[in-house]
Amino acid sequence: MNKIITFNHNQNHQSQTASVLNYQPSPELSPEVEGTAEVHSLAAVIGNVYLGERVMVAPGASIRGERERLVWVSQEVQIRDGVIVQGVDTGHHQELMGEPVVEVNGHYYGVYIDRGVTLAHQCQICGPASIGAETYVGMQSLIFRATVGSNCVVEPKALVMGVNIADDRYVPAGALITTQAAADDLPGISPRYSSRRRQPMVAQGRKFNAKVISSENQVA
Repeated sequence: MNKIITFNHNQNHQSQTASVLNYQPSPELSPEVEGTAEVHSLAAVIGNVYLGERVMVAPGASIRGERERLVWVSQEVQIRDGVIVQGVDTGHHQELMGEPVVEVNGHYYGVYIDRGVTLAHQCQICGPASIGAETYVGMQSLIFRATVGSNCVVEPKALVMGVNIADDRYVPAGALITTQAAADDLPGISPRYSSRRRQPMVAQGRKFNAKVISSENQVA
C-alpha cells in the first residue's frame, strides 16, 4: 500500500450526537463530521469515517470505518434509512489477503462516496468500493468490491460485485453484475430516463439538506 489517508481530529468537527463513536479496538480512530452534516440519533457512525458538508444520515443507517480502511463521504450525500456502509477487512488468520482498499485520485479508502450521491433505503456498500458523483443506488442493492461511476442509476435489489461500472450507466432492478463483461454491456442512461426519474431522486435529497441548513441558521 502506497498511501493511507489520516486525519488530525479537530474537536470543532465532533458531533454532539451519541451515535458518533470511536472504534472500540482502536480508540484513537474517531469519526470526523463537518458542522453542516446531519446524523440522526438512531444512526451509527463509528471509527475511521469522514462525513462532508451537508451530508444526511437517516435513522437506522450504519457507517463504520475499520482502522486504515477510511470511509469517506463527500458533500451533499444522502444516506437513507437502514443503509450500511463499511470498509471490509480481507484477511485469514489475522493476515491481510490482498489490499482491501480502493484508489481514488491517488489516495486509498475502504469506501469512497463522491458528492451528491443518494443511497436509498437498506442498500449496502461494502468495501473496497467507490461510488461516483451524482449516482443513485436503489433500495436493497449491494455494491461489494466494486466501483460505480458518476451519474449512474443502480435500481433496487441489484448486485454489483467485483466489477468497474463506467459513468452514465443504468443497472436494472434485480440485475446480477458479477463479471466485467456484464458491467461493460450495461446500457447508458437516456435523457428521458435522467429527466423523469433520476433527477427528482437527487433533488429530493438536496431539498432536505436545504431545510436542515435553514433551521440551523434560524437557531443561530
